Amino acid sequence: MSNLTLYTNPQSRGLIAHWMLEELGEPYETVWLDYATSMQAPEYLAVNPMGKVPALKHGDALVTETAAICAYLADTFPAKNLIPPAGSPQRATYYRWLFFAAGPVEQAVVTRSQKWSVTPEQEGFLGFGNYNKTISTLRSALQPGPYICGEQFTAADVYVGSHISWGLLFGTIEKHPDFEAYAQRLYARPAYQRTQQLNEVRREQA
Repeated sequence: MSNLTLYTNPQSRGLIAHWMLEELGEPYETVWLDYATSMQAPEYLAVNPMGKVPALKHGDALVTETAAICAYLADTFPAKNLIPPAGSPQRATYYRWLFFAAGPVEQAVVTRSQKWSVTPEQEGFLGFGNYNKTISTLRSALQPGPYICGEQFTAADVYVGSHISWGLLFGTIEKHPDFEAYAQRLYARPAYQRTQQLNEVRREQA
């Protein structure tokens, strides 16, 4: 039995953590939860009192928050090469864009999707400032290519790439050749394709 357990739902941010586990290539167990029932049951609330997914158990360790799960797995299994070497400039790039996506990008996209207006006066109080500046800055992360940290695919690509692919799909990130080319490189990865297949099977069974 694996000592990695993922709690998820096939229509959730759990897809990101699931993809990360597939990239990792270590054995893991999947616990599928439903929003209205098992996700709110006492057993799962003991894991995550927020009643949200994903959550990851690794032996006695427990991690919630998708970016944290990606970072934890990359740190814990360094031989999988999903994080740049410590002390390298690429390690700084990795952390910068991983948490830029978890902060400003997430805020900007949610604000846009909910049609919340932000006045110029309010921008200084918000971590993302404004949508256009955030998305333009995100595009700059892709300029060196082919991945966030250059030639090395990392956990940052799993997390940032998921935000970009969902944004393109749902129209919360405007289409641009830089985003589309990057997304296509990620879609071609076998681990990404396996994740989509596993979650599609689960959606069909629900």
